[in-house]
Amino acid sequence: MKIAIGADHAGFRLKEHVRDHLRAEGHEVVDVGTSSEESTDYPDYAKVVAENVSAGKADRGVLVCSTGIGMSIAANKVHGVRAAVGASEDTVRLTRAHNNANVLTIGAKYTDPASAERFVDIFLSTPFDGGRHERRLQKVAQIEEFQK
Repeated sequence: MKIAIGADHAGFRLKEHVRDHLRAEGHEVVDVGTSSEESTDYPDYAKVVAENVSAGKADRGVLVCSTGIGMSIAANKVHGVRAAVGASEDTVRLTRAHNNANVLTIGAKYTDPASAERFVDIFLSTPFDGGRHERRLQKVAQIEEFQK
């Protein structure tokens, strides 16, 4: 699977760890930065990862910042992106199964490296359940289209 990954300064170290884990698992990883702990602005990285996913240049995206919240907010501004904060294994599984999320955001302040590995593994392996959830996502897509 091709994964776009990015982080701001607060998520840099955890992003590096997750990137290496994904590559070790055999995924193609497009790292859009940042490349250090020097202060940066999270929307810059959220936009690039989300655009890669929206355009089909990446199958999924992973973003890391301090809480995961800012990245999620910014990524969700890109048409066709459904970004969600992964706070536990269960929330990550459900955001894929019920919401068909295509971008996972992680809060480095609250997530240790081993948990982040489990989160991305669950995110990439959990299928969308469809069914009643598809109807709901169609309603979300209608809202998105209305806002153009």
